[in-house]
Amino acid sequence: MTTQISANGSSIPASKAYGQLRERQGVQYEPLGTARTILVIVYVVVAIWYLAWRPSTFNPQAMTFSVILYAAEVFGFVSSLMHIMMVWRLTVREAPVAPLGLTVDVFVTTYNEPVAMLRRTLIAATRMDYPHSTWILDDGNRPEMKALADSLGCRYVARTDNRDAKAGNLNNALRHSLAEFIAVFDADHAPARDFLRHSLGYFRDANVAFVQTPQDFYNLDSYQHRRAPKRRLVWTEQSLFFRVIQRGKDYWNAAFFCGSCAVLRRRALDEVNGFATGTVTEDLETSIRLHRKGFASVYHAESLAFGVAPSTVSPFLRQRLRWGQGAMQALRSGGILFGRGLTMKQRINYLATVLTYFDGWQKAVFYAAPVIVLTTGVLPIAELSWTYLAHFIPFYILTFWAFEEIGRGFGRTLEIEQYNMVRFAAFVWATFGIFRRKIDFQVTKKHGTAQSSKRWMLPQGTVFFLNVVAIPIGIFITWMRGGLPTGALVANIIWACVNASLARAVLGFTARMASFRRNDYRFMIPLPVLLEFAEGEPVIGVIDDISSHGFKFYGRFPESVQAGSMISGEIDLPSGKLPFKAEIRTILHAEASDRHPKALGCRFEWASASDQDDLDAFLYGSNLQWRLNRLGEQVRTPLEWMSGERRLVKGDLQPSAEFWASALSRPLGSQIPAQIGLVSIGHGERPERRLISFRRLAVEEPMEVVVVTRSGMHTLEARCDLLESIGTAPAPLFVYKLEDHVRPEAR
Repeated sequence: MTTQISANGSSIPASKAYGQLRERQGVQYEPLGTARTILVIVYVVVAIWYLAWRPSTFNPQAMTFSVILYAAEVFGFVSSLMHIMMVWRLTVREAPVAPLGLTVDVFVTTYNEPVAMLRRTLIAATRMDYPHSTWILDDGNRPEMKALADSLGCRYVARTDNRDAKAGNLNNALRHSLAEFIAVFDADHAPARDFLRHSLGYFRDANVAFVQTPQDFYNLDSYQHRRAPKRRLVWTEQSLFFRVIQRGKDYWNAAFFCGSCAVLRRRALDEVNGFATGTVTEDLETSIRLHRKGFASVYHAESLAFGVAPSTVSPFLRQRLRWGQGAMQALRSGGILFGRGLTMKQRINYLATVLTYFDGWQKAVFYAAPVIVLTTGVLPIAELSWTYLAHFIPFYILTFWAFEEIGRGFGRTLEIEQYNMVRFAAFVWATFGIFRRKIDFQVTKKHGTAQSSKRWMLPQGTVFFLNVVAIPIGIFITWMRGGLPTGALVANIIWACVNASLARAVLGFTARMASFRRNDYRFMIPLPVLLEFAEGEPVIGVIDDISSHGFKFYGRFPESVQAGSMISGEIDLPSGKLPFKAEIRTILHAEASDRHPKALGCRFEWASASDQDDLDAFLYGSNLQWRLNRLGEQVRTPLEWMSGERRLVKGDLQPSAEFWASALSRPLGSQIPAQIGLVSIGHGERPERRLISFRRLAVEEPMEVVVVTRSGMHTLEARCDLLESIGTAPAPLFVYKLEDHVRPEAR
């Protein structure tokens, strides 16, 4: 059966809703599918019918207002056409075997990021399983970075100035490097162990200039993440881009370099004089130059590196503003429209990327229109009639429906509209970059700090205030002077309510995220642990909510335990046992009235940096928290829902674990030492049980599994079926499904 890479990096069968995979010029692709194609054609026909008719509805007494609103509608349709063209076919790639003997330098760029963040990235980079050399490119010229490089065996390159920012930093390193291939990572992006093995094989094609992989993020509590824990869904504002749009661009040989999580061919870079300078988005312009030279690009849609997404609105919008300003520089001087070398399909793909930022103007018009109508009584149409509604409603519904379908379950219209509200003013401001030749490069802050959101949320607050205030004003004017027909009044009140609701949701979410305080993300990963207290016997339990600074412990512990006391223990990892000491900081209860403690909140006290490095190597640079918790990003589209199609995401197929317990397992009747692992404790009458083992089990034999919980020890006799192995930096771990074993004499 044909498989494809899912959003979280695992292999899943290709859904029948997408149609059968096809192949063109040696590249497999996922077509849009018959039902979706018909829907898109209907949408395009209805949109042309509506937009061709719309000028006949202009209000001659408010022609400027009428034309501006119509122009916003036309812009949306043109953008939709380019988007449809981009994602009509999505590539489905399987990584070719990496050739032996290639020379690879890994560049990790930094300017002002914390040492701890760089250390995690460098540990992951140095442990990749293809021969390479890891470099720190320090534009901050900091002694502590030089010491870090020396301690980890990395090369260190620094500059005395910061000319041309990140591009200048990379180009400076190229002068010292002789490798055939350059892997580029931002300071926060920790690569997976097999990153190079899964990306270098594409360079067997001598025309491939770079291979880009998704920029994924491990901090699932960031500003750009939206979580639905009960449904085990974690969607991010960039899901549509990295899961759909880049794959669509890849089909047209127009996927672009994103500045991190990519490998580039040195010869190709030399032909375009290195990374593009004179721009704040060196990645986009470098891609354009390489494509204009006739080189090919590859987008490998498997998540192979994990970084830090902005935790609050300030760095989030600063980053989008810089991207928008860079897009304007590319539009002005990158040769997208008239430069030689690009195919027509490549031009359309790049133009679609650039025009995205003009969307801010369109949204501003839509947010302002009901305010203008309600407060002035002036309509942008001559009459709100049943004829108008018969044209507008099908167009409006089909616009959103078609977007959901071509987004393949990543579109999430409501969430995207909320982020459109967040970004619109930044996008408007970014478009003025087309008139500026010099724009300063600003590094996105990647460490979590609480920052004021008031200045950044002023446009959204204004939208909320104006739309709310406009409603009673419109009612008053109509009541006093008969300014608006009843139908027009109701329609614009509804429109204003929608705008105000979007703005209110954005303001509320931003306020909640503004209280962000934690500097280190806590991973939702369970691990078995042996813990020793000052009194009593050692106990086996589970830790989760883990970072290299702390954890929560679940298991039996003495009632005399108090906050401030020290404990010691061993964590079981795929690489072996990791000793540690920790201080108990809090004693946690399920409820305030609960007299029995539920868990202990602890802070690590590491004896050596190498022990902490071993835990960091396990936590960072993998999709383990996605796989163990069966998280997904996709939802069913309306067509899938109507056809009964079920999205093949693991979390939809089986119930998830309610919690995990430590377990000791060995073949039934054997005297060999038991292996420690984890067993899921599910819910329902016949919950699924999963066993996590750090060693491969002999599945042909029934197993004895001793489950250790707070209530005691429970023995299971079961057969183990291997579900999957999950790669981590030290070694893989294995996930088994437990089936009750019936002894032959009991049959």
